[in-house]
Amino acid sequence: MPRADGTSVLSSVRSADEPPLTIPRDPAREAARRELSKRMYHENDPSLFQRALDAFWDWLDKLFNAASTATPGGTLGLVVIILAVVAVLTALWWRLGTPRRQPTSSATLFDDRPRSAADHRAAAEAHAAQDHWNQAVQERMRALVRALEERALLDARPGRTADEAAAEAGRALPAHTDRLRAAARDFDDVTYGGRSATEQSYHRIAELDRDLERTKPQLTASSAHSTAPHTRQGAAE
Repeated sequence: MPRADGTSVLSSVRSADEPPLTIPRDPAREAARRELSKRMYHENDPSLFQRALDAFWDWLDKLFNAASTATPGGTLGLVVIILAVVAVLTALWWRLGTPRRQPTSSATLFDDRPRSAADHRAAAEAHAAQDHWNQAVQERMRALVRALEERALLDARPGRTADEAAAEAGRALPAHTDRLRAAARDFDDVTYGGRSATEQSYHRIAELDRDLERTKPQLTASSAHSTAPHTRQGAAE
């Protein structure tokens, strides 16, 4: 069909006997990719989180199926094994308590709230009545050391650790040195070592506390020279 400028163009409509128009493979693939990347084709696609969750459940399902195939008894046997493992872990957690990091050094025995030995003993007995043996052991050890400070067998020094208190008290009360060290270890194990106290460990410290109240200190040579001839330094109240 002639145009106004004298040139002619091919009709956009092909005749029926002409071969169909073909496009090479690579351009066709690229054109299809561009077409399918349009937003209108992805409006109902799952979110990234949903796809990740689906992939996780697919992986878990394959893992479970593989494990059940390899386990005697199939799926039922696998469920029994899982329940047994959970029961063992629960028993260990109940027996040992929540794991804690082992400290690099012992922390202080007392906090920033000064209380009397009687206050610590009352708190210890209250915890023991509720079977809270960790707190009962801690408070009874604090009561023991505070009582020695109140009797002037230990100086009231902030920042003292249980081990330091046991070592210092052992010099004035040598007959109880081993028990004092054992009480300090119990306190450290419960407070900083992640172990659980028992009723027996509490009663050991409580009995030591009572025995120390009835024990008179042993004078050292240096303390004997610094006191008056008829004065007994640090006598038990």
